[in-house]
Amino acid sequence: MLKTYKKLLSILALICGCATGSVSPGMTLLAGINHYQEEVEMFGMRSERWPERQRMGDLLKNTFAVALGRSQEFNRLVDLDLRKREFMITLSGSSLPADRVKEMKGEIGKMNEEADAFKAMVKRQIAAIPVAAQEPVRGIEGIATIGLLTLAIEGFSSASNPTGASAPIMKVGSYIVTDMGGSATVQTPQGQIYRCSTFIVPDEGAGIKCEPPGGKS
Repeated sequence: MLKTYKKLLSILALICGCATGSVSPGMTLLAGINHYQEEVEMFGMRSERWPERQRMGDLLKNTFAVALGRSQEFNRLVDLDLRKREFMITLSGSSLPADRVKEMKGEIGKMNEEADAFKAMVKRQIAAIPVAAQEPVRGIEGIATIGLLTLAIEGFSSASNPTGASAPIMKVGSYIVTDMGGSATVQTPQGQIYRCSTFIVPDEGAGIKCEPPGGKS
């Protein structure tokens, strides 16, 4: 598992570059989710790429296990995503009887419902990530991580942005996290806005660094 995890980090480092800072399990998982989605989209609607999609799914499950502990619910969510992709490939590339098409579309609908239930469970697991409440900036970074991961799970295996907005927003307690794509902002209950940037550290993981309003952290 560790060897697989390091392989993922090496791939991510080549794609994203790197920056100095402390890595975190949550941000490393987020990078893994993003990488999985980019890779399976790159494979496109090609049935012969099934083995690569399966390997990417196994890699993502291992990333979750290393980052936050093994999760049967997350593993099932990944399995559903892979199965749904295979169904959609079959529907797009074959002349199936009308009754079979209707049956498969019904199955996809059931998979979406099942996935929503697993997403709710995984989001509760993410909400349990500890936040360094005694260190203001570190605490903000923890809140940003929870918000970004929750948004990633909401959008996992979905056709579009779950919020329908250009900049998805997630409330974490009384804080508001906005995903800017590669960066984020966290608004405190008092209206202060922290600006955060994500980064990759080769062979270690991913992290996030937040700057307090008006200065460096």
